[in-house]
Amino acid sequence: MLITSGLAMADASKPPLFKIVTVKDEVIVAVPKGDATAPAADAGAIGQALAAKGALTVWQYATRKGSDGALELAPLRQISVLRHDSLRVEPYAAAVRVLPLPQ
Repeated sequence: MLITSGLAMADASKPPLFKIVTVKDEVIVAVPKGDATAPAADAGAIGQALAAKGALTVWQYATRKGSDGALELAPLRQISVLRHDSLRVEPYAAAVRVLPLPQ
């Protein structure tokens, strides 16, 4: 019972990830929750926010080795994503541990 509740708590702190796909590049990102101007954490809301605002600041995630040697996705830096006609936003399901966004 304690293991289940611990896993549920860990999942609640894990941000939803999205893959931003362009003709030249792909990047894994998370939208910060605390930002009042941030869109809801779903692909449609992110696409609508990009269309309306022209740009969106998100956290880029990258794979690294954790202190225990296991692979994990961790916030790397904040980036700005610019509106583009051939840009696609899709949900991303990580196969490794995902670290929360910095506070």
